[in-house]
Amino acid sequence: MLGNIVLGIDGGGTRTRASIVEGEKVLAFAENGSIKRLRVGVEVADTNLRALLKEVFAQSGVKGVRAASVGVASSKMPGVAEWIYEVLREFDVMRVEIVGDEVVALDGAFKGGPGILQIAGTGSNCIGRAPDGSRESAGGWSSRLGDEGSGYWIGLHAIRRALKAYDREEPTRVLQAVGRIWGTTTIDELVNMGDGTPGPDFAALAPSISKLAEEGDLVAAGVMAQAASDLVDSVLLVRAKLRRKHQLTAEVPVAWIGSVIGKAPLVREPFFAGLRAAAPEMPICETEVAGIEGAIWRAQRLAEKSG
Repeated sequence: MLGNIVLGIDGGGTRTRASIVEGEKVLAFAENGSIKRLRVGVEVADTNLRALLKEVFAQSGVKGVRAASVGVASSKMPGVAEWIYEVLREFDVMRVEIVGDEVVALDGAFKGGPGILQIAGTGSNCIGRAPDGSRESAGGWSSRLGDEGSGYWIGLHAIRRALKAYDREEPTRVLQAVGRIWGTTTIDELVNMGDGTPGPDFAALAPSISKLAEEGDLVAAGVMAQAASDLVDSVLLVRAKLRRKHQLTAEVPVAWIGSVIGKAPLVREPFFAGLRAAAPEMPICETEVAGIEGAIWRAQRLAEKSG
């Protein structure tokens, strides 16, 4: 008997978490690499997902679950949902939903209630929900076409600004730091690597850019300031859409998830300050949301519907 045993999976751009829960009791928790195909490729994503499921089921000792909610970056990419459904069937999952990682994070914060969530990790996205359940969003248009304020955006735009600084003979240590990380010794080598296919992991540069900014590098500091400003703008845009399109008058709370806000002080502090300046009455969560909690919550709701 599967009872009320459920599985939650939170698959972001960098890592994937899974948990099996029975009621309020956590039976297992495991973590592995990304299952985002656009980031790691089809084969690595499949290997990571299967290894994660094997580990979490082995820890729990169960042979199947009543329901699973899977939040994954690029969930609407062709073939992604079909692939995850197929893998989960092999693990005797009775009922499955596959949604974006922003959806499980939103429910990790608000458990079906109203609120605005800003995601700022490898990628970025902002999603808001009105009291009637309607949703509005801003951003999340992929690393090439958007994702302002994300780790990827920070890495890419730090290099772009540093190359302009190089042309102007302005001081910056960004290119030196990137060359050390990528193993390049000349600007030509760095540009060739940055322009290659497949491209390098720009998001992995973000911690170093953040550190340079804290040390006073003006190029790095400018990138971090722009990232914070873009994230504030995303939240305020979603807030405005909720108020205009859903006749919202009371403020809804804002939550966040992702290492750019969580680990970069020169983004986090102006992000909070910018929101408070623009909307002083808007509640802002100080601690990071756990997306896996939203995945479990959604899986439990799915199990209830299945009877």
